[in-house]
Amino acid sequence: MEKYTSRLEAFSDGVFAIAITLLVLELKVPHLASGAAESTAAALRDSLAEQWPAYVSFVTSFFTILIIWVHHHALFRLVYRTDARLLFANGLLLMMVTVVPFPTAVVAEYIQTSAAP
Repeated sequence: MEKYTSRLEAFSDGVFAIAITLLVLELKVPHLASGAAESTAAALRDSLAEQWPAYVSFVTSFFTILIIWVHHHALFRLVYRTDARLLFANGLLLMMVTVVPFPTAVVAEYIQTSAAP
C-alpha cells in the first residue's frame, strides 16, 4: 500500500526541528564586569553556574519535544493516508509542541523566587 503522508510528515518534522532549535535562544552568554580583575575563569564559571535554571529548562524542553517527536514518528509508520481531521489534529499537536518552551522558561525564570510553589 502506498503512503500518502510524506508532506504532513515533512511539515511536522520541520516544526519539531524549529521548535527544538529555538530552545537554545534562551541560553544567554554571561557578561562579566569590564575590569580585567573581574574577568577571570572563576568569574565566568560562577556566572555560567548561576544560569542553571535556564539549562534545566533547555534540557527539559528538548527531551519533552524529542519524546513527542519519537512517538509522532512511530505513529506515522502506521498511517498511510490523511484527511482533514488528521491534519487539524496534527496541527493542534504541533501548536502544543511550539508552546513547550514557554512553561519551562517561566519555571526557570522564577524557580528561585517566592513565586515558585
